[in-house]
Amino acid sequence: MNLTIEDVERLQQKLEEEQQDYQIELQEGNILLMGPSDIESSEIGAQLIYLLKLWINPRKLGRIFDSSGGFIMPNTDLRAPDVSFVAAERLKRTVRDFAELVPDLVVEIKSKTDRISKLEDKVKLFLDLGARVGILINPDELTVSVYRPHGDVKVLTGDDKLTINELFPGWEIAISELWPPIFE
Repeated sequence: MNLTIEDVERLQQKLEEEQQDYQIELQEGNILLMGPSDIESSEIGAQLIYLLKLWINPRKLGRIFDSSGGFIMPNTDLRAPDVSFVAAERLKRTVRDFAELVPDLVVEIKSKTDRISKLEDKVKLFLDLGARVGILINPDELTVSVYRPHGDVKVLTGDDKLTINELFPGWEIAISELWPPIFE
């Protein structure tokens, strides 16, 4: 049975009424339920959003979304990257609904229970459907893998610099800035 976006919306409403906290995606007509992520992954996502917004907002380059932002893909899937960006010229005004477009940037952050291969497949699907850059952050390995549509993957570690010149000219951060601090 192939489910639709309307089925996802009904399920989401039912879960909210029951005070259940699940992220729902639709992939090839099948529902994907995801519970809350671990707090380390959440903190990394919040830090990346913060660092991106510091650059993007003053320049009015576009919009950043967290893992709750759902996108209806050209293949009718409903997907929600952990962090995403849509250029201003593609989304001049936000909508009170799912966005019917592929984000320009998609970021997946490995939670402790995630399998890297599934996350890689998700990033590659976004690229196949039109994303310009995909990023996979692996806190277990302290790596950031940057994917581009032409198939190249660049793995960054330590004080390597993350740049995304095609979307954010001049922006860069050291990979080490993403990892949560240790307070002693």
